[in-house]
Order: sequence, then C-alpha cells, then structure tokens
Amino acid sequence: MKHYALVACTIALTPMAQAAPPTPDVPDQGQATSRIQQDSAENSAQDAATDIASITADRGIVTRPGRFTIEPSFSHAHSNATRVAVEGYTVIPALLVGLINISEIQRDIFVSALSLKYGFTSRFEASLRAPYLSIREDLREREIFQGTPVDTQRESSGDGLGDVELAVRYQLTDGIDGWPYLIGTFRAKAPTGDGPYDVDQQVITDSSGNPIGVELAKRPTGSGFWSVEPGLSFIYPSDPAVLFGNFSYVWTIKEEQGFENGGTVDPGDVVRFGFGMGFAFNERTSFSLGYDHSVIRKTTFEHGNSLFDSNFDRIQVGSLAFGLSQRMSQSTTLSLTVAVGVTDSAPNSEITLKLPINL
Repeated sequence: MKHYALVACTIALTPMAQAAPPTPDVPDQGQATSRIQQDSAENSAQDAATDIASITADRGIVTRPGRFTIEPSFSHAHSNATRVAVEGYTVIPALLVGLINISEIQRDIFVSALSLKYGFTSRFEASLRAPYLSIREDLREREIFQGTPVDTQRESSGDGLGDVELAVRYQLTDGIDGWPYLIGTFRAKAPTGDGPYDVDQQVITDSSGNPIGVELAKRPTGSGFWSVEPGLSFIYPSDPAVLFGNFSYVWTIKEEQGFENGGTVDPGDVVRFGFGMGFAFNERTSFSLGYDHSVIRKTTFEHGNSLFDSNFDRIQVGSLAFGLSQRMSQSTTLSLTVAVGVTDSAPNSEITLKLPINL
C-alpha cells in the first residue's frame, strides 16, 4: 500500500518538476524610462525655479542630496548722503539767523564672499558664508558752527574679514497639488569681523565742548554682536513665471561693552521681508525683479547715551532689485543683480555678481 502511494505521489509531482520556473516580476522597460524622464524633468524644473528665485537673494529650493556647491560672489554698494546742521533762530518763517553746516558723505563698500552649500537629504541643506569687506568713506564739510567758507575733506577706510554666517534650510513642502515650495531657514552670524566697539573711537565736540557724535579710527567690517535669524521663504512656479517671497526676523544678542560705551548694548532687531517674480526667456537665460525691505529697531543702552537720544526709533531700508541669470553649463550659472535704494537709509546702488558651481 505504501508502495502504491509512493508511486502515485511521484507521478503527481513529475509535471510540477518539469514545469518552467516562475518568471519574476520585472518592471516594464518603458515604465522605468518614463519614470527616469519624469524625475529628470522635475529636477530641471526645480533648478530653473532655483535659478530665478536666487538671482536677487538666497531663496532657492534646497540643494539636491549629495551635491556640493561653491559660490564665489562680489558686490559693490555706493551711498551718497547730505546732512544739514543748523544753529540759530528764525525771525520769520522765511528768515534764519545763525550758522548752517552742510556735510556730504560718500561711502563705497566692496564685498568678496565665498559660500559653501551641501545637500544632506532631498529636504535639508547646510551652508557657510565668509565675506571679506573693503570700505572707503569720504566726508566733505566745513568747520562745524564756525561760519568759515573753506571746505575740509576727511577720509576713512577699513579692510578685513566680515561676519561669518552658518545657515541650515529645510524644505517643508514639495510644491504639488497647487502648493508652493515652502522652505524654513535658520541663520546664525558670528562676530568675526571688527565691530564698532573693537576699533579706536573718540567723541567729537563743538567749539563749546558739547558732544555731537562719535568718530571711529577706521571703518568696522563687522557688527560686533552675535545674531540669529529664523525665516520662511516660498517659491511658486506659475508657468512661465515664478513667484517668490521671504520673511525673517533677526534677533541680535545684547552684550556688555563697558561703562564708557553705555554698559550693556542691545542692538535693534531687524524685520526683513521681500517678494518678486521672474521668468525664463529660454532654458539658459532668466530674468528676475524683486523688492526687499528691512525695518531696523533702535539700539538701546543700559546707562543711556545722550549722543543717540535723538535717533529715530526705527530705520526703513528698502531696495528694488532686478537681475539676469545665465546658465553657462550643466553645473555653472552666472547671475548679475542691480539694486537701487528707494529709501534714504538704503545704498544708492548695489551691484552683485555670483557664480555658483555645482560639484
């Protein structure tokens, strides 16, 4: 009985043994090619949006994972301001009796910087920026409150390392289902440059010995304070245009600067925002137009400082920027930005040239 059962089992298993082995599920080659093409198109679209949004400021989508970017840049900002000081009284609204002092200040700031970026994941990147500043300032005025017809000219300059910045950026959304790309940013700035309290200074007085200001031996190249800046930016592709914007808050940490400088000095915090749009002429050339604004709060002193009692509570700095971006190769893009100040406290003009290189 066992013999017949063994024979029957052998006969039943023979067709199964002779049958061809099951074929593993292999994805269709056409589907794989289509998926690769779709990913390549998405990456190209993200690169184009990044190029457009980053012309006037660092608002681009985060760097791809494993990509290392080196970005040398150079900028020149020029400022020209005229100040009027009056000591006297009015007899009638159209007649002034006294002395008038008019001074003209011209300032040129050259900044050479090197930025390094690395994408750790598809959503997270870190960057480091080290600037080097060269500042030239010319002041033309007459002897204050002396009534002399002779103009005098003074020069001041400063060169050195600026404040080094470390930033991390995290992409919150993927820009699908009608949502824009949302990127959270956190930036920290170290006081590696010479601040206003790191250079020699002296108080300027009038003929009566009254303090009227502070004069620095050379121009500072840094702020002299630690600061942190959380922010949020967005990029919204709307073919053929790209809309972008950003909002951030700069918190400058107060520090003790000595009793002669007012004790603990708390620099004013800054609120920044900007927006704009851009579009691509073709696959290599794009144009961008944007506006950036900063509201700077007044600096406060622990012991008070009469030299700054008459300062405004806040300073408005606004500039209108437009720029061009040209893709030189698959890994290199050249961008040129021109910004024009629209408020009195903003530089008259600023030109920036950037050359990001992807490795």
